[in-house]
Amino acid sequence: MSSNVLPGFQSSIVTHSQQSLNIAIAIAKSFLSTVSNTETFDANMAARLRLTRVMPIPSSSLIIQSRFISLPLKPRTRLPPKPHLPTSKSLVFRLFSVSAASAVSSSHHSKSFDGDIEPYLSCSMPHKRLRVAVLLSGGVDSSVALRLLHAAGHSCTAFYLKIWFQEDFENFWSECPWEEDLKYAKAVCSQIEVPLEVVHLTDEYWKNVVSYIIDEYRCGRTPNPDVLCNTRIKFGSFMDAISSMEFDYVASGHYANVVHSFTNERGDASVLELSQDMVKDQTYFLSHLSQAQLKRLVFPLGCISKEEVRKLAKKFDLPNKDRKDSQGICFLGKIKFSEFVARHIGEKEGIILEAETGDFLGMHRGFWFYTIGQRQGLRLPGGPWYVVEKDVKNNVVFASRNYFSFDKRRRIFRVGSLKWLNGLPPDQTCQLQCKVRHGPGFYNCSFTMESGENSGEDVAVVQLSEDDQGLAVGQFAAFYQGKSCLGSGIILESWDDQGFPVCEKALEIAKMEDKSLLGKPVKIKVKPESPTIEPGQKSSTELDRGQRSSHIAAAKQGRQALSFPMKWLQRLREKWFRIF
Repeated sequence: MSSNVLPGFQSSIVTHSQQSLNIAIAIAKSFLSTVSNTETFDANMAARLRLTRVMPIPSSSLIIQSRFISLPLKPRTRLPPKPHLPTSKSLVFRLFSVSAASAVSSSHHSKSFDGDIEPYLSCSMPHKRLRVAVLLSGGVDSSVALRLLHAAGHSCTAFYLKIWFQEDFENFWSECPWEEDLKYAKAVCSQIEVPLEVVHLTDEYWKNVVSYIIDEYRCGRTPNPDVLCNTRIKFGSFMDAISSMEFDYVASGHYANVVHSFTNERGDASVLELSQDMVKDQTYFLSHLSQAQLKRLVFPLGCISKEEVRKLAKKFDLPNKDRKDSQGICFLGKIKFSEFVARHIGEKEGIILEAETGDFLGMHRGFWFYTIGQRQGLRLPGGPWYVVEKDVKNNVVFASRNYFSFDKRRRIFRVGSLKWLNGLPPDQTCQLQCKVRHGPGFYNCSFTMESGENSGEDVAVVQLSEDDQGLAVGQFAAFYQGKSCLGSGIILESWDDQGFPVCEKALEIAKMEDKSLLGKPVKIKVKPESPTIEPGQKSSTELDRGQRSSHIAAAKQGRQALSFPMKWLQRLREKWFRIF
């Protein structure tokens, strides 16, 4: 492997004419020639080295920025000689696209469905000729949305937003997921010869979403990155980046519906409505948008179900038709959330107390690793245990095995940072519905507006029709009237009519300065269970001892069989890390 390490390169070129633009391209080519004297060629890295297409611009200026980003790479197989690039560093040209793109040529063409796709186009504004910017993630949903808009006769340009920052994590054992996503996005676009542009918004995502998330977790709150990403990045920074390109609408693969030209007291306003698929409905994640953002959006999947999307993917013969839906937080990819929190916030050992008794149960890594209702990560025997409260000041987590009991339920909370999609708060006498998390569940609710602590900021007191155990401070509460989403706010605090559910003893122990006086954690007794046993059915304690012994022997044999390859893998990892 080559040991060449190129110095950091930073440039900013502003061109004001075609001649200056040619000079800029010549400078870039000249720089590439200086890095071509290496012995190996990395196909994966060559794919990362992209000078995004320079496009005709309505205005007279174009800003190109380029820089080095250090990426840990796996060893690759050698390929036939091509323009050589360094294997220890990867050069990424960073271009903020501010103009229209030329079409991508391909030998593949879209299939004709002879009108049988017409019933699926009702949310794609059919019978119009529009210029639409389509956010394409490489997943099935956004790919089907693109194909529906294309089938409706619109002029589409696809945009892939790169917001991954996994290059900051020295993980030699995982692929960069954005490369796989981009590969699928390119394949989908090539089928119908739709241009695809890559917009790098990693810095914007860090400033507007990730840094906010870190600050919120430090304060003991539980933010929602998906709501922030939609508001500040996908329909915020991205819309600003393409503002000069004169697109009529921006589309994505969200399960929601936008009805335009609905008249209210402030003129024509667009309305966000529930998707036909109530299970997949994503209006909760879109509830904090502004009216200016909503007016420019179209969601082709709002009128169809997830099952129909899968069928359309097969009908279109999409290259990602069998790809699974993405899970987890979008910017982390394969990185575990606990790993992200540990890297950017750190760890601070604290105690876990039982909420009902104040018993010292064990230790935790830091209150920011836990949220209300969380079950995993407590590592306590005799469970299941749930996080029911947190003392942020004293770094104490309160847990309970009776999470679903009445005294842990809440129905009253305050919300701030309210944003209404039509710019007006709803009538307080109207019957509203509320979502406190993503999912098909609603609560009937009433709310009362009041002045907040900060001047000019309104807050509301919300009372749900039923109790909810998982009201987490920092999460969003979205409000609905019928099938229309009205807006949302951030949960500030919650309480119930019976007072704080943590006992006084637990609260006093949490305030102790020297918690080493607590000694060792108590021995947790296994919570007795009373399973329903049908007549004639044996309980687990009545299982045949011979059968149970055979299970234990089989488990031991399996562990012994795995011991050698696991040791071999560990040695391989150690050798790999010594090399680098």
